[in-house]
Amino acid sequence: MARRPLPRILSNGSAQLVRSRELARTAADSATDVLHPLITITRGLRRLAAAGRRRWTETPKERRGALLFLVASVLLVVALLPYGPLLAAVTLMAAAAWKGRDRTPAAPEGPDESQTERLQALYEALVPYFSSAEDPEPLYAHGGAWDKAFPTYAFDGGGRISHLVVRYPAYFTDGEAEARARIEHLLASKSGRGREYHFTWDEEGNQLTVSVLLPLPVDIAAQRFVTTPSETVLGFTDPTEVRRTLPLTFGEQQRDVPPVVWRTGLRSTEPHLLALGQPGSGTSTLLRSIALQALQHGDVVIVDGGGTGEYACLTGRDGVLAVECGLTGALASLEWAAHETERRLIAANRAHQAGHPPPDDTKRPLWILLDRPTAFTHLAAADDREDPQSLLQVPLRHGRPANVTVVVADQLDSVDTLTGAVRQHTRARVVLGPATAAQVESVLGVPPHTTPVDQVPPGRGYARLGTGPVHRLQVPATPNPYDDATSDAHRQAVLDLLPPRTTPADGETVPDPDSAQGEPEPVPEPEPVEAEPVPVLPEPADRKPVPVLTKSTKTS
Repeated sequence: MARRPLPRILSNGSAQLVRSRELARTAADSATDVLHPLITITRGLRRLAAAGRRRWTETPKERRGALLFLVASVLLVVALLPYGPLLAAVTLMAAAAWKGRDRTPAAPEGPDESQTERLQALYEALVPYFSSAEDPEPLYAHGGAWDKAFPTYAFDGGGRISHLVVRYPAYFTDGEAEARARIEHLLASKSGRGREYHFTWDEEGNQLTVSVLLPLPVDIAAQRFVTTPSETVLGFTDPTEVRRTLPLTFGEQQRDVPPVVWRTGLRSTEPHLLALGQPGSGTSTLLRSIALQALQHGDVVIVDGGGTGEYACLTGRDGVLAVECGLTGALASLEWAAHETERRLIAANRAHQAGHPPPDDTKRPLWILLDRPTAFTHLAAADDREDPQSLLQVPLRHGRPANVTVVVADQLDSVDTLTGAVRQHTRARVVLGPATAAQVESVLGVPPHTTPVDQVPPGRGYARLGTGPVHRLQVPATPNPYDDATSDAHRQAVLDLLPPRTTPADGETVPDPDSAQGEPEPVPEPEPVEAEPVPVLPEPADRKPVPVLTKSTKTS
């Protein structure tokens, strides 16, 4: 995935701030090293003064006079002795240095007993995979020493492994995916379940680095992102995976977060997206987030196969051409989208042949968002009607030069119901919710670089754009604002991003449910229009007039 540099005001400012912090930290460390003896003596003098004050306070009042006489006598003797003040000053400094020393216990070198047992158990578990009977000097053997196999290790506060470097023999088949998967599964199980581990294989050095990944932030609400019209933010990932950050607002605070940016348009190699997940995994949230970003510069057609009203907040908004929840409306909208794609292709082709730029009506992006289209497949088969997915073949095949983008979201158990065109032309893939490594690999094409966990928050998953790497993904919170379970902060964030209501063609104004409800304005009655006189043709002279039948004539 191509990287786009940050604006100068963002990149240079952050770099200068980090550089200033590093310089300040280095200067403080150097000053601490130079002034360490003085700091130690000052601390000791403060402790001696505190001890003397405490001794004076604890002494009864009737004995304080004798104590003062004793101290004065000692000071007089010291003053009269040769070199007495100098020896007293040296003794005081030595006592202060001894009293002000750092008495914190030194950190123990090496692991403790429980950590040693954990490392030894992990070493014994790896012996069947990294040992061979023909090896004269085996690195892994039953009852062997683990310190040579694990040169670097670290533990968290709970006593579980947080970082580990594993050495393995050169004859291990680290180039095979199955062999790697066995080792990764073993290390994840022995190091502690419920966490995500990142594995880095160094085939040249015969080393495997295991590190525990921190959870992705789940408090990122929907907002305007600093992107170009052809960029869409799918979510956010680890800072080590991408070299770009976006400034985001968290209430009154602001921080930079690395995003997963999907690029569409004429120069995109992955113009369409497929998102899969379990029920409640956040695929509808992803589609709402994409729709709010697409409405800034384009038009949107939404087909909701679930029929739960997840996109009711977009009905009648500027740029939203249709929000269909029924089979008939979905067929009509997708048929129009196919014809619109063909029209754009023909208009752009004629302009290119004539040597003119493409028309303006072909440059505005058109987004087709489908949520659970496989639900309409069963309804269409029951009614003996056309499958709506068959109408996506033209936008999927020829949508990129026509600025038409298709986004399909469905459930993992309905993958087999998706048509071949959908699975073939959606090169950008997203998997959300709990999923096994095999399910992630079947959707993305390659296994994930981390270990999937069973319990994940909504909107959490993996993303892969084309043939790029697999990224961990957390979709920004974009809930349905009309849902009662939505928090006020997230509801208001989505409402602030919604475009205004569209005025229908008949001139009536659609009331905005988000604004204050008031009395509807009365619609003026249309003025009566006089009927134009109908011309009467003259009758021939030899023709008798035809009598007109009235009601009384018919009755008689």
